[in-house]
Amino acid sequence: MSEEIVYGLHAVRALLERRPAAVRCVILQSGRTDKRATELAELARARSIALETRPAAQLDALAGGGVHQGAAARVEAALPLEEHDLLMRLDGAARPPLVLVLDGVQDPHNLGACLRTADGAGADAVVAPRDRAVGLTPVVRKVAAGAAETVPFSQVTNLARFLRALKDAGLWIVGSDGDAQTLHYAADLKGPLAIVLGAEGSGMRRLTREHCDLIVRLPMLGGVESLNVSVAAGVLLYEAVRQRAAAGQP
Repeated sequence: MSEEIVYGLHAVRALLERRPAAVRCVILQSGRTDKRATELAELARARSIALETRPAAQLDALAGGGVHQGAAARVEAALPLEEHDLLMRLDGAARPPLVLVLDGVQDPHNLGACLRTADGAGADAVVAPRDRAVGLTPVVRKVAAGAAETVPFSQVTNLARFLRALKDAGLWIVGSDGDAQTLHYAADLKGPLAIVLGAEGSGMRRLTREHCDLIVRLPMLGGVESLNVSVAAGVLLYEAVRQRAAAGQP
């Protein structure tokens, strides 16, 4: 099993709380005696996980220059959820599934923010293609602030084929594009749903667009032409949450 470094207070705490069996060692910055560092140390000891202290420079090196906040962990690399397993989960869902599909997002900060937003909105999964898209890197986990441990993430070989599988499973595929005629709040987002967003700058690819049942746009009333993908994901996911709540759905 390969190993990876996870860093950041929230990310390490989430691992200790949700996937402790995968944590091989927790590493704290030498001299840290604040409450959050002390709590991490107590969590590690309670789970019989090895605990080390290192100088800040060594943590800097482990985190590759990322903002580690004085905490890191060596963990067994988590494998993305397989397509078949995700479809089985959606088929057995107790409420209408809500899935966020990201077509070629390459910025790890954007993926991390999307995972965090998906967690907040109660999404069942985040899906991305294997090629030309970022996966679960340490930066993604740090930005996700623990959501990488709670939201199933799946990287699929063929996104168009996977969208067809979602349709066969009864999901409505709604994409987002600035040139669409329909505003997002005019769309029915209450049923089984996959929200599809394109890559930074280029948007959805042609095949992805062709597999959407509906394409909506967000109203842009100022001078900028588009929103960051994670912000757009938040707007659309929470519109689905609002509609479902208004309809009395869980």
